[in-house]
Amino acid sequence: MKELAEEKDVDLLLVDSGDLHDGTGLSDGFPPGGVDARDSNEFFRQIPYDVLAIGNHELYTYANTFDMHMNFARHFEGRYLSSNVNITVFDANNQSISIPVGSRFRKFTTRKGRSVTAFGVLFDFTTNDVNTTVQRVEDMVQEQWFKNAIVEEPDLFLLVGHMPLPGSGWSLVFDAIRKVHPMTPVLIFGGHLHVRDCLQLDGRSMSLASGRYMETLGWMSVDLNDGGSGDLAFSRRYLDANLVTYQYHTNRTEEEFSTEEGQNITNGLLELEERFGLTYQYGTAPQDYTMTRAPYPSNDSILTMTVEEAVPAVLAMNTSRTGIPFLLIISSGSQRFDIFKGPFTENDQWTVSPFINEYHFIPDVPFAVATKVLPALNRDGADQLWRGEEGKVSRQARIWRLECDVERGYRDWLEDMHRLYYARPAAADTDGVLTLGYVTSDTCPGAGDDVPHTPLPAYPIPEFIASRAPDVPATRPIVDLVFVDFIEAQVIRTLNAAQAAQVYSSADTRVYSAVRSNEVLKLYAQVAWN
Repeated sequence: MKELAEEKDVDLLLVDSGDLHDGTGLSDGFPPGGVDARDSNEFFRQIPYDVLAIGNHELYTYANTFDMHMNFARHFEGRYLSSNVNITVFDANNQSISIPVGSRFRKFTTRKGRSVTAFGVLFDFTTNDVNTTVQRVEDMVQEQWFKNAIVEEPDLFLLVGHMPLPGSGWSLVFDAIRKVHPMTPVLIFGGHLHVRDCLQLDGRSMSLASGRYMETLGWMSVDLNDGGSGDLAFSRRYLDANLVTYQYHTNRTEEEFSTEEGQNITNGLLELEERFGLTYQYGTAPQDYTMTRAPYPSNDSILTMTVEEAVPAVLAMNTSRTGIPFLLIISSGSQRFDIFKGPFTENDQWTVSPFINEYHFIPDVPFAVATKVLPALNRDGADQLWRGEEGKVSRQARIWRLECDVERGYRDWLEDMHRLYYARPAAADTDGVLTLGYVTSDTCPGAGDDVPHTPLPAYPIPEFIASRAPDVPATRPIVDLVFVDFIEAQVIRTLNAAQAAQVYSSADTRVYSAVRSNEVLKLYAQVAWN
C-alpha cells in the first residue's frame, strides 16, 4: 500500500489505536518468567507505523507497561504516543519520577510535504496498575505542553487513541484545537468499544473506529488539495481483515501478493506458536459453538455447552465432593469468543476462555433456595456484581466491569445492526446470497462497509447462567452451590435475600476444585472431543 501511495502520488499514514496485550496465546501464552506480549510485539515493531497510541490493556500490569516504555516505545522513536498516560520509574539518581510511557505528541512531515501534529489519547481509564497514571482528558487539554503543541498550525491534526467516538473525550480535544485553529483538518481514529463507527464533528473533520480485535481495518481518505475553507471530501471504509481484501485493494494476485517481509512475519508467528506450545491439540470440536449467533440456551450456544456440559463434567472429575449434587452458576462474560468445528488447540483455550477464576462453593444449601439464586441474579443485573460485601469495589471487579461493559456494548451494537438491516425493504432477499458479516450503520455519508454482508444473528444473553438442576434425593434436598469466585459477594447477598434461616458470609465458602476457569475447555476437549 505504501508503494501504491507513491505511484498515485498521495500520502498514506498507518496508525494503531491501542490494545496490543491480551486476547490470544501469541501474546498471553508466554512461558513462566516472560512478559505478556513482548514476543508478539516484535512483529508489530516490523510494521512501518506513523503513529501508535496506548490502550488500557497496556496498563493492567506494571511489568507490561514498563516493557512498552523501555522496549516498544523506544523502538518507534517518538511515534508511540501516550499523551495522557505516565509511568513511574527511577531516574539516574535512583529517584522515582513520573514520565510519559511513550511520547506526548509527534510533529512530522509526510512524504508529500504536509505538516502533521499528532496526539495519542486514552479515555478516562481508572483501573490501571500502581505506578502508572492516566490523566483525565479534560485536564490534559489544559496542560501548557498541549497548548504549546497546538500553537503552530499544521496542515492537519491527527488524533489517534483508545477512546470511543461518541460521548467521550474526543470532543474535548477537538474543541481545544478548534479554539485555536477553526479550519484546520482534524482526523480522529478511535477505539475501545469494539464497534465500527464513524461521525463528523464538523465538515472539516472525520472520526473513525474500526471494530474489535483484528476483524476490521479502518480506512479514511480526505482530499486536502483544494486549499479552500469549505467542507472537505472525506471517505471511509471498514475492510474485512482477510487475504482476499488485501489482494483486491493492492491489486495483486494470490501469487503476487506475498512479500519477503510479510513472509518473514508469517514464519515468525508460526515459530512463536510452536515455541509457546499453542498448536497442541486437545480434541476436535464436533460443531461450531457461538456466543451470539445461536440463542441461549441451545445446542449451538457456547454458553450452553460450557455451563451445562463442560464445567460440570470437568469439576465432577476434579473435586473431593464426588457424588454430592451441585448447582453451578457462572457469569456469561466468562467466555470471550466462539469455538469453531475442528481442532481445539492451546491457542483456542487462550482465545475463548482466558479469564482465570477459581470455583468456590457453599455446602448444604437447600435446593429450593439454591434454585432462586439464578433468577434473582439476573433480575438484579450485573451492576450489583461490582459491590463487595461491604459496598467496596475491588480493582479486579472494576476491571471486570469495564470488560463486561465493552462486551455488552458490542452485543447491543450487533442487535441494532441486525434490526436496522431487516427494517429495510427487501432486506431478506439477500439471505443466502451474501455471506455473514458486519453490516454497519453510522452517521457518516455514503457506504462504510467494504463488502456487503447479511448481518450476523444477534441473540440476547443473560448476565448469569447455570447448569441443569441436579437430581436431588427427597430425603436430603440440599446441594453444593458452586460459582466462580468473582461473583461470590453477589451470590452471598442473593442467598441471604432469598431466605432467612441462615445468614451466609464469605466464611461459609470453600474452594470446590483445583481446576480454574481457564483450564476447563481443554480438559473437557480431552475427554469429550476425542
